[in-house]
Amino acid sequence: MLFKPVVFSLVLSLALPCATAAEPLVRIRDITQIAGEHPNQVSGMGLVIGLAGTGGNSQTTKQFALNLLQKMGNRADPLLRENIQRSQEKTDNMSVVFVNAILSPHAKNGQRIDVTVAAFDNAKSLTGGNLVATELYGPDGEVYVIASGPISLNGGDFGGNAANVTKNHPTTGRVPMGGTVEAEVPCTIFKNGIFELLLRSPHYQTAMNIANAINLYSPGSALVRDPATVAVRLPASATGDYFRFVAECQDLTVQPGSVARVVINERTGTIIIGSDVKLSQVAITHGNLIVSTVENQQASQPNPFSQGETKVLERTQVDVTESPSVINVIEQNVTVGDLAASLNSLGVSPRDLSSIFQMLKESGALHAELELK
Repeated sequence: MLFKPVVFSLVLSLALPCATAAEPLVRIRDITQIAGEHPNQVSGMGLVIGLAGTGGNSQTTKQFALNLLQKMGNRADPLLRENIQRSQEKTDNMSVVFVNAILSPHAKNGQRIDVTVAAFDNAKSLTGGNLVATELYGPDGEVYVIASGPISLNGGDFGGNAANVTKNHPTTGRVPMGGTVEAEVPCTIFKNGIFELLLRSPHYQTAMNIANAINLYSPGSALVRDPATVAVRLPASATGDYFRFVAECQDLTVQPGSVARVVINERTGTIIIGSDVKLSQVAITHGNLIVSTVENQQASQPNPFSQGETKVLERTQVDVTESPSVINVIEQNVTVGDLAASLNSLGVSPRDLSSIFQMLKESGALHAELELK
């Protein structure tokens, strides 16, 4: 007899800040970015060569092979061109790839950056491959980076005729420091003597605190334009040394505003409850459901001289048990710690908590944003 209990439950983990502790002081640079200073994506299509039979054999691969020959000054004779297009010439030692890189706003000519590659054709693996010099273009169609070099993978595709093992994603990889910056991206952060700080998490109170901190350092310099933007005017004392003033402003510390929010991820069983989450007085009842299955194996014997066969029959018994409901009364304006203790005393799973919080929100008892992942 096999006994297989199945319990509908998930691992519950609560990430709870201290309810009585004040919000920490953080640097302005850690919660903002300067307008105009943003990374730029450059991309292009390239060819990886030197693969050990794991490359592609699609029409795209063959066309890229022909284009490479012509680009290098080697015109393919008509017979070779026809054989490649008709699959008589193998191209499994190469693969067409999409090449991408992130160009920082202050990257200079000649600097080296990392690039990523991903197979565009039906290649099985890029292990051991080498990226041929590839031009990477910006949104304006200009070439900003030229990438080339050996491919570095975190996995691979290994095997033979009878067995094959694949680790991670062998068709994507990196070329460490494989991109050379050929053109700089224009970056202007000052407009009419003003630069703007953009909040990564827009919040009125946070923006006001940033402006107040800068005005204490340089009176009359900062102004809140909206919850996501603080404009800062360069003072006369910073003439000729603007970037020092910007750096000093970024090093100032402020207390960020907090948002009352509950975030629940049912897949991972993670629940985040903000320190400002409050509840009105409410009573919660909850019951757990446990389902158990019992597998019984019985032998079926045929009648004598019937020429039948003895068979094993499976018999499944299912039992459903619901534990008694418990009513918990949560007082008004409880702290996060009290809320966690009350919920833990119910013994609920994250999936149940999701339903409980949704019902609390609908009833008006939860005074916070509810976000389900």
